[in-house]
Amino acid sequence: MENLINELVASLELYKEVRYEKYTAHVLETSMRVIGLKAQNMRVVLKALREKTVNWPKPEKLLLAHKLIDTNFLECQMMAFEYLAKDKKLFNLLTEADLDGLNKKLDNWCSVDTYSLYLMGPAWRTGIVNDEKIRNYLQSENVWQRRIAVVSTVALNLKSQGGTGDVKRTLDICKRVVEDYDDMIVKALSWALRELSKREKEAVQEFIDRYDEVLHKKVLKEVTHKLVFGTKN
Repeated sequence: MENLINELVASLELYKEVRYEKYTAHVLETSMRVIGLKAQNMRVVLKALREKTVNWPKPEKLLLAHKLIDTNFLECQMMAFEYLAKDKKLFNLLTEADLDGLNKKLDNWCSVDTYSLYLMGPAWRTGIVNDEKIRNYLQSENVWQRRIAVVSTVALNLKSQGGTGDVKRTLDICKRVVEDYDDMIVKALSWALRELSKREKEAVQEFIDRYDEVLHKKVLKEVTHKLVFGTKN
């Protein structure tokens, strides 16, 4: 497994581009190392990894995901999350404890969003974790933990993640952060409401009207624009 991971990192580094390394460093701060490559090239490497490990047992695949995260490369963390999400049989066997074990080194919006969209959100949607689990994230003083809860609602509504629309659970989380003005939560709340509006426009409009006086102006502007014109801005 260690040899495989070393080969994997070497493959990623073959696609390294200085401009992407600089761009990543510019748009997010993280304690992890950044190789710097296009997402499409990362997925080329991911595809090869999935082919090599297609017949591995579940415990080995789960261990591999942890080992990828432990490399401390941002790209390896991203691959670990997608690797588990794309293996539907494995994903359906994941437990809440498994997901908690993968919830480490989430110190930037890219890591949080990938974890939430590929793992925690779908796990919530399919019943691996319950509503209380998601609400509990909102009790944290760590903004990244709170962002997990909000971004996880996107997976309830995003078609590409299997979402079919969930007004009740989405708005339950959204209403709990209407007065959380940390920039990372403001952006996540806007995203959550805009995604829901694609399926439940009237419910989102009612939410905006109800919380008009406390919602951050950025949320009001972007969501209202989405409702009227179909775009963020």
